[in-house]
Parts: sequence; structure tokens; C-alpha cells
Amino acid sequence: MSEDAGLFSKCDKAIKAAGALLEKARLSVIVLVCDGGDRINATLLEEQQLAAHGYAWLATYVSALENMLIWGRRLQGENAFGETESLILRIAFGEYLSQMSGGIALSQVEIVRPSDLGLDADAVFEFQNDAVLALISEGNTTENRKHLAACLVNSLETRNFGALGLGDETLEMVRDQFQRFADDHADQAHDWHLKDELIPIEVVEQLAELGIFGLTVPEEYGGLGMGKAAMCVVTEELSRGYIGLGSLGTRSEIAAELIRLGGTKEQKQQWLPRISIGEILPTAVFTEPNTGSDLGSLKTRAVKEGDIYRITGNKTWITHAARSDIMTLLVRTNPDEPGYKGLSMFIAEKPRGTDDDDFPAEGMSGSEIKVLGYRGMKEYELGFDGFAVKAENLLGAEEGQGFKQLMATFESARIQTAARAVGVAQCALELGMRYAQDRIQFGKPLYSFPRVFGKLVWMTVETMVARQLTYAAAREKDSDRRCDIEAGMAKLLGARVAWSNADNALQIHGGNGYAEEYKISRILCDARILNIFEGAAEIQAQVIARGLLSGRN
Repeated sequence: MSEDAGLFSKCDKAIKAAGALLEKARLSVIVLVCDGGDRINATLLEEQQLAAHGYAWLATYVSALENMLIWGRRLQGENAFGETESLILRIAFGEYLSQMSGGIALSQVEIVRPSDLGLDADAVFEFQNDAVLALISEGNTTENRKHLAACLVNSLETRNFGALGLGDETLEMVRDQFQRFADDHADQAHDWHLKDELIPIEVVEQLAELGIFGLTVPEEYGGLGMGKAAMCVVTEELSRGYIGLGSLGTRSEIAAELIRLGGTKEQKQQWLPRISIGEILPTAVFTEPNTGSDLGSLKTRAVKEGDIYRITGNKTWITHAARSDIMTLLVRTNPDEPGYKGLSMFIAEKPRGTDDDDFPAEGMSGSEIKVLGYRGMKEYELGFDGFAVKAENLLGAEEGQGFKQLMATFESARIQTAARAVGVAQCALELGMRYAQDRIQFGKPLYSFPRVFGKLVWMTVETMVARQLTYAAAREKDSDRRCDIEAGMAKLLGARVAWSNADNALQIHGGNGYAEEYKISRILCDARILNIFEGAAEIQAQVIARGLLSGRN
């Protein structure tokens, strides 16, 4: 048996053992959160959040390893599974299997142990079969970290931190194109951040010409008709340059998805072509003060008056609001219908803001929310006082469908956010690598010290893990299969990796990393938001746990 075949065989056996452990955890957690049967009790689920969310993380780790093995085998089939890729796979399996045995970090202050999931010592012992123990002992070792660090010495020049395994020449060409665009604007982006400026409209127009606003819109509506995998590649590369660049397409993606899935034929024909070419810029107007992720508690009202609706209420954390031309606006049209059922979605037109007046629309006002990072589009609080929306712009021409319409977009939005996280993680890795190789301390580069190259090695490994999990979710979406759990896992892990990479890259920079002039200071601020927007980490874990404990797999 060849060395690679032996490695894959051990990984196979380890995944089977991990799957068995996960099933034991599921049965144990079900007892904690179900009220005498198979039906989840919401009160018990809340009381047992640590166990339920820990189970979600365990499931995420198992899925991550499954997809890393798929990645390795795909590369082997392409004769691209080299020394670097072998080490990445070994270290990933060794570390994640070890954490599954001893404790998974939900955050910096929360570690979930097997016992928290109701797993006793016997369950852990049975999990640790010969393959698992071998991968743990031979995986994330000092020697392997040193070996991978040597493989990565020229990674910045070769742009090779391990083969991506895209398996598609078109995607490779798309990646190269947007990689160059990101590199060309990386220095400017830091200046935009420091000055807290909007991304110049000329840059937005350049991206429109490259097709990012219509990337996944069907060709019949003027888009490129590409899939979510392409969207991930584009988003990742742009976010590697600057999270604002990678996020410019997010609102167009959400708006186009809402209209494509929930709009009338006339609405699709009217709006999708204009969104696709960047003629109009959308913004998503969902969140309200004091509601956060609890969209069922939204209070902003829409009252019909003839051929218009009058909107009254307040919204917050609205990205790119001043510059946008339309708002996908979620409001309550039926005050007598509690929760989600009384909500409706509108395509609300507004004039684009000017230098003198951010919100020149009648019945609408706004104020900027100053933020630490993610600055290139700016955040706003919005107020509506009789703001008029055409009745014909009620999405789908039917009231009460707003939450259902929004839910249909969550998978794509979370996959796209996971891709943003991977891009930010890659940026942190590259900045850390450059500084470690250039900075001389005690007569040699920082990169020569084990605790420095060890950080960069793990950053390389876990970025690849998050990337492959994200690609897998995108492929599920492109295959028209439900993937809310897969999308949630990708976003959950990707956001943690982005923050971890940014924090460790700043540590490598030392005091310089804390100075605004160094890009890593911006990356730390940008990375932090990824664990919050598009569903906070706790919400992601809740979605995953609910889905899996309810039998969705």
C-alpha cells in the first residue's frame, strides 16, 4: 500500500469512528432536549444550549474532516496531492480528532468536553480506534509543523498554500482574474479604512463591468448564470484584498435571490437585469433596534393606501444604505398576525444619497453608525415616517410571505459570508507570513522560531479546512439540494478561523500590529464582525443543532 493510500485508509476509518461518536452524542443530547419523545422542547433546548451547540460543533468537525478527505482524494485523482497537501491533511485530522477527544472551543472562553454531550469515557475509548490514535499521534506534531513550514517558505511568491482542488478550469480563470483585482486594490483599501470612506464609485463600476453583481443571476435576466461555487471563489479573492470588496456583491446577491425566488414575472423582468449590470445597488433592510436575530418581533409597519404602502418604523445596521437605489425591506403588513406570519417583503425604491444629503427621500432619514471595521460601505440607522412604496413592489404580490421569502435566501447568504471569512482568513495568513519572513529578530527571521511558524502552519491548515467546507456547501446549493445545515457549518467554522487567524497574525506582528498603519490592525477589526452578522455564531449552532436533532441530515 502506498503512503497516500495508507493515509486515506486511516482517515476513512477515523471518519467512521467520528460518525459513530457523533451518533452517540446525538442520542445523548436528544434525551436532554426532547420531552419524552422525538419532539424538541424549546425550553429544554434553551436550558441545554452548551450540549446542543457543542453537538453542532462536533458535527461541524466531522463534516469538515469528511470534506478534507474528499479534497485529498480529488487532488490525488488529478495528480496534485503533493507533500504540502499531505501535511495539511495529516495535521487537520490529527488536531480535530484530538479536540473531539478532549474538547472543542466554541469561543475563547467556552470549551465543550465529551462529558458535556453526555459521552462517557467508554464512548471516547471506542472512538479512539487504531486509526484515530495513529492520526492524533502522527498528525499535528512538531516535526510535521516544521516540515510544512519549510514547504510554505515560498508560498507568497508562488501563491501556493496548498492546492484548492476546484477541479474546474473556468473557476481557476475566474479566481486568477479577481485575485489580480484584489491585489491591485489592497493598498488603496487600507486607505479607505483609515479614512473611513466609501469604496470609490469607480471601483464599484469596475466590479460591475466584471460581472460580480449578476454572477449567479440567470442569463435570461442579464446575469452570468454561474453557480454558488463561482460566487465563493470571487468572494474569497475579493475579501482577501478587502472585506468591503468581497461584500459589495452581498446585497445584490440577496436582492437578486429574493426576486428570482419570490418575485412575480414582471418583478423579475424589471429588476434582475438592472441589478445584474450594477445599474442599481440594493441594500438589505431587515434588522430593527432591540430585535437582532429575532425577526419575528419586527415592528416596522406598512399600511396600504390605494396604490402605495406607507412605511413607519426604524431599522438598524443597514449596510451601504446611503448609496443604494433599492431596499429589500422587511416590514409588518398585518399587525394582528403575530410572529413571522404578518411580515411582507418590499422592493422599495429610493434616491441615491449625495455628498450633501445621505437620505434625500421624503419620509426617510438616517444616521451613520461608526464602526471599528467593515467600513467601506458604512452602516446606518434608518427611520421611516410615512415613506411611500409602490404597491406593485410588494414582493410576489402577496402579503405575509416576507419571512418565507427571506428564509429562502439564507443558505446563499451564509455560504457567501463563509467565503468572505475564508478570504479574510487568507489575508491574515499572508500578512502574518510576510511579516514573519521579513522581520529579523535575534539575528534571524521570525519565521524560524517554532511558535511563529507553528501559528502560520495551523492558520494554513485551518483556512484550507474552512475553504473546503465552504466549497462543499456551495456545491450542495448548486445541485439544488437543501443545505441550510451545511451553509451554517461553513459560516460557523469560517468565522472562527478568520478571527483566530487575524488574532494570531497580529500577535506575530507584535507591537507593530497594533499600529493603524499596518494592515493587520484592520484585518482584526474586519474579522470580528464575521462571527456576528448573517447569523451570530450562537444562532448558527442553534440552526445546526435543531436541524440535526430533528432528523435533517
